[in-house]
Amino acid sequence: MILGSNGEKMSKSRGNVVNPDDIVRDYGADTLRTYEMFIGAFDLSASWSEDGVKGCRRFLERVWKLQDILTDETGYSKDLETKMHQTIKKVSYDFENLKYNTAIAAMMALINEFYKKNAVTKGEFKTLLTMLNPVAPHITEELWQAVGLEGRVYQTTWPEYDEAKTVESEVEIAVQINGKTKATLNIGKDDPKDEVIAKAKEAIADKLTGTIVKEIYVPGRIVNIVQK
Repeated sequence: MILGSNGEKMSKSRGNVVNPDDIVRDYGADTLRTYEMFIGAFDLSASWSEDGVKGCRRFLERVWKLQDILTDETGYSKDLETKMHQTIKKVSYDFENLKYNTAIAAMMALINEFYKKNAVTKGEFKTLLTMLNPVAPHITEELWQAVGLEGRVYQTTWPEYDEAKTVESEVEIAVQINGKTKATLNIGKDDPKDEVIAKAKEAIADKLTGTIVKEIYVPGRIVNIVQK
């Protein structure tokens, strides 16, 4: 149940009713649809928020502006391949289990990665539009045509993920001196201990001012250099 902005059940007597036609007029049908799916868990009540509506509108505007950083590559970029497969898996599962809010949140996180990189391949954009189509059908169909993709989004096969490619090949670990974090380091998940410690010492070389008495590596978590 969607409650009024005051947290009470919507009713004329309470004066907290929201007319969907007004939202469509001011923000568009896709924004209303997106917000209703994003407002909260499907099986829980949630209070209406005008700021939440505006936030969904900004999200769709960011989707629209991805055209400005679109490249001609047809596949997924190497550095975002894992993120793409993770997002497809997450959105697919969440849609099937009526977890629309977390599915949309996953797509929002993916878009953040595109903007962080300042590039999105045509293959990545196609996958995003396909996943977003059940949420915002109008804008996704228009973008699909605008970037020259064939057919219609709703006729497109749902993207598939490779389970092996959903696993992170890199991890970020903390580099510590005497138990205090001084830096972070990205390493390969299966990098050997000696190599990881060497990279860690290089990352904090300017802070190693004493005599090293011990080097501790907790795989996938920390390197701690003990000095005195």
